[in-house]
Amino acid sequence: MAVTPARAKELALSLEGALERPHFDRTALRTPRKTFATLAGDGADINLMFDPDLRDFFCEQDPAAFSPVPGGWGRMGATRCDLSAVDEATLASALKAAHALAAPRPKTPRKR
Repeated sequence: MAVTPARAKELALSLEGALERPHFDRTALRTPRKTFATLAGDGADINLMFDPDLRDFFCEQDPAAFSPVPGGWGRMGATRCDLSAVDEATLASALKAAHALAAPRPKTPRKR
């Protein structure tokens, strides 16, 4: 049931345009536009950058694996995922949702 840190990173980096960058004591997983997840240096968890609705959805669906990040980041939607408590399919779904929120916005023609 648990997902290894290496597998979590592999799933995240398989998403379109995903990049890996250092981020303090964590590894940031990001699109060219913004970070969608950060993996703990010790591999215990991954924080997902959700909006509040997605945070609530995942926390309600699997409270053993997902919880709001404490403080202001959690109020904005950041969600901690315990890699020892999540299955791969659920984590893949969560990563796809966070990635979609961070994807570059399509360019729209300017009105004249």
